[in-house]
Amino acid sequence: MDPILKRITDSTKYIRQVLKENSFKPRIAIVLGSGLGSLADSIADAVKIPYTDIPGFPVSTTIGHQGNLILGRLGGKDIIAMQGRVHFYEGLSMSEVTMPVRVFKSLGVKYLLVSNAAGGINFDYRIGDLVVIKDHINMIPNPLLGPNLDKFGPRFPDMTHPYDPGLRAKAMEIASKLGIKLREGVYIAVTGPSYETPAEWNFFRMVGADSIGMSTVPEVIVARHADMKVFGMSVITNAAQKEFDKDYKNDGEDVVETAQAAAGRMCRVFEELIKSIKVR
Repeated sequence: MDPILKRITDSTKYIRQVLKENSFKPRIAIVLGSGLGSLADSIADAVKIPYTDIPGFPVSTTIGHQGNLILGRLGGKDIIAMQGRVHFYEGLSMSEVTMPVRVFKSLGVKYLLVSNAAGGINFDYRIGDLVVIKDHINMIPNPLLGPNLDKFGPRFPDMTHPYDPGLRAKAMEIASKLGIKLREGVYIAVTGPSYETPAEWNFFRMVGADSIGMSTVPEVIVARHADMKVFGMSVITNAAQKEFDKDYKNDGEDVVETAQAAAGRMCRVFEELIKSIKVR
């Protein structure tokens, strides 16, 4: 058996047993990015599984990523949530980075909700803004390179609508009713782990990006390959400037703190969006 397929199978078997023991049948999965793990506190009847306990499951080493799988109920639905993700810059292969999505697919998940902390490239964005991802630009190696895993999807998956239009529209409607301001924009994914230079920010803005980060897009590509519906949202944790002060610098701790401050608003939108999803 292909090594990555064996890891997917081993992880799936372990998690499925825990789901069975707790009578959970999740059809919705959530990936919680930097500083956003507190959303897990809103999950009822939560069962926490450290990634280190799951056979074959990749383990996060990044600040602000707690490294737990949370099973439980949110918005009246059974869900499974990643309290922290793994990244390409941690030295993992793209197959390992996106492996959890394929585990979710194997468990019967049909909807993937992803979140991240992102830098604002659009000059209109402010620190703390919530941005619904409407499209993306991928600057990370494509996770579908290599032999196609036919059991999950086709060799050449369509990416015309990577982020489900219906879920995006519903989120905007929900946020309006809650009095929460949401923006929509294009997210560009880069490898990291170094933050971008001012010249790079200007370049990415010129090619159509509104926000930037080091994650999310690989997971989305693999989810769409597996015909899962996807919704994505970013918290803007640092904002572009036309001229950067001489003492300006990006700081990982500040990113996590800003994301944590916005997590409550994101949680409210996610919970109501999950309530609206009709699953079988």
